[in-house]
Parts: sequence; structure tokens; C-alpha cells
Amino acid sequence: MISGIQIRCARSALRWSVQELAGRSMVSTSTIKRIEAQDGISSATFANLAALKSAFESAGIEFIGTPDDGPGIRVRT
Repeated sequence: MISGIQIRCARSALRWSVQELAGRSMVSTSTIKRIEAQDGISSATFANLAALKSAFESAGIEFIGTPDDGPGIRVRT
């Protein structure tokens, strides 16, 4: 799955606010902030992480590495 640092990086790369990501993913702003505060493997539900990942992937973000070994993103245009 994806880590908090990958979510922060992806959101920054797209220049999305927390509110914009919440609207695109249907995940609450408080949940996104909580997930982003964690660097490693998130304690968020699978459904929330899947919704965030889907929103980013539809905008051209590819998640690379694993949460505990070289997590990162790649931007596709």
C-alpha cells in the first residue's frame, strides 16, 4: 500500500490542497492529515488508502517502492 510520505509527496507534486484531495478521494480532511503525519505504514483503513491511491493514479501519479523500503512517486503526464 502507500505511506504518508508518498501521499504528502504526491499531493505536493500535483499542487493539491488537503481539501482538494478530500474532494477527489471522498476521504475526510482529518483522515488525510492523520495519514500524512505518519511516515511509515499507515494505520488507515484499506478503503481509505485505496481511495487516495485511486485519486492520485487518475491524476498521473505512480507509486513506487514499498512503504518500508524506498517509497516514492513518479509523475506521469
